Amino acid sequence: MDSQNLINVGLGVSSADFGWLARELWTAVKDLKEDLTTLSVELPKTYVTRDDYRSDLKEIKDMLGKIFDRLENKADK
Repeated sequence: MDSQNLINVGLGVSSADFGWLARELWTAVKDLKEDLTTLSVELPKTYVTRDDYRSDLKEIKDMLGKIFDRLENKADK
C-alpha cells in the first residue's frame, strides 16, 4: 500500500467520523428544540406567573396589616 492510498483511507475514515458527529449533533439540537418548545408550552401550567404572585402577596400583606392594626387597638384598650 503506497502513501497515497493511506492518505485516502485516512481522509475517508476521518470524513466518515466527522459526518457521524455532525449527524449526531444535528439530531441532538433538533431534540433540544422540541424539548424547549414543549417546556415553553407546559411551563405556564405548572408555575405561577410573576404578576399573579405579586398580586397575591400584596393581598396577604394587606390582610396581615389589618390583623396587626386590630391587635394594636386591642392592646390599647
